[in-house]
Amino acid sequence: MTSLRTKDIIALGFMTFALFIGAGNIIFPPIVAQQAGEHVWLAAIGFLITAVGLPVITIMALSKTEGSIEILSSPLGKVASLILTVVCYLSVGPLFAAPRTATVSYEIGFSPYFGTSASSLFIYSIVYFAVVTVVSLYPNKLLDTVGHFLAPLKIISLAILGIAAVMIPAGYIPPAVNNYIESPVSEGFVNGYLTMDTLGALVFGIVIIHAIRSRGVTDEKLVTRYAIIASLISGVGLTLVYLSLFKLGLGSHEVAPNAANGAVILHAYVQHAFGNLGSLFLTALIFIACMVTAIGLTCACAEYFSQLTKIPYKIFVFILVLFSLVISNLGLTKLIAISVPVLSAIYPPAIVVIMLSFFWKFWKNPTVVVAPVTAVSFIFGIIEGIKVTSFKDHLPSFIQNLPLNEQNLAWFIPSCVVLVICIIIDKVRN
Repeated sequence: MTSLRTKDIIALGFMTFALFIGAGNIIFPPIVAQQAGEHVWLAAIGFLITAVGLPVITIMALSKTEGSIEILSSPLGKVASLILTVVCYLSVGPLFAAPRTATVSYEIGFSPYFGTSASSLFIYSIVYFAVVTVVSLYPNKLLDTVGHFLAPLKIISLAILGIAAVMIPAGYIPPAVNNYIESPVSEGFVNGYLTMDTLGALVFGIVIIHAIRSRGVTDEKLVTRYAIIASLISGVGLTLVYLSLFKLGLGSHEVAPNAANGAVILHAYVQHAFGNLGSLFLTALIFIACMVTAIGLTCACAEYFSQLTKIPYKIFVFILVLFSLVISNLGLTKLIAISVPVLSAIYPPAIVVIMLSFFWKFWKNPTVVVAPVTAVSFIFGIIEGIKVTSFKDHLPSFIQNLPLNEQNLAWFIPSCVVLVICIIIDKVRN
């Protein structure tokens, strides 16, 4: 039986942390903090639940199923489980998240130097995905390329940004705005969705398990233990990064008042903190952050679809990268417009499947409980998705009066009610 050295365990934790931290994770906390104002730490609690707690729990759940979403969602039935798995992989892979890493890294880090023309983005995306391809073709070396090299670079960069955020005084803190006035916790909770880390965790599980096995570890209990340790290390890292970015956003009113998004705040802040070197520093940070995430997503998707179709892994790497390259050139605005309703629909059933997976052993037939609750959460998830599109005016008026509707959590109470009913049914049935 082979076990991991301490150095490799730490590298595994760093790799897991680095896979999660993309541009979105760096951009969203500052704008949440600026808008939450005096209620920033209440908003931070909600944000950390969905942006840290759920991803860590997801990796823990997957550590017991060989990193497979399909096994995790098996109580849904073969067809529903396969559909959920494929949708998750496509959403955080070639359809949305992977292309977004290229588009966001260009718009934040490189567009000030090369302009915003379509041709500039196209040339950049070719170079960007060429690097992603080279690293992704060798998944067995991921612990070396990401865990021992790219992840430490990202962590050092984030540490510099975090220390600057803590050391520089916050200055004027204005009142909260929008929904942060009345419901800062739930608003932070929903904004944590936008990091896509829970869906990302569903996909990264297979990468983490593969990295552990690449070191010769075969014992199932050891694989589970190392995956849980890695998730906890990444959870601590994510929490520290988010708290420092909340502090950064809280002190950003003087350098970037009423900013439109987190990217504006980051640009202004690093310029304020580091002078002319600030822009170069931010470019390097965003590029490394996005690159590592794109590599992890590509490896995970290629691994899964290779197992599903029996087509060689390396062929899928080229297919996925080419697809991501094409999608990334649609532009960030179109990507976000398409992805938000899809993510709003996927998140509720994904959360339900993850959380209920810890309780299978308490039920006679997990399918009787998991399938109906997931179905209800998915129906309400579709409604949440419609609410962020131009079709929202066609929804029945009673939907606007559902409990927690204003917080975009209308799925929660119906899912809990159905859960209780299904548990009772499972207990009384033979």
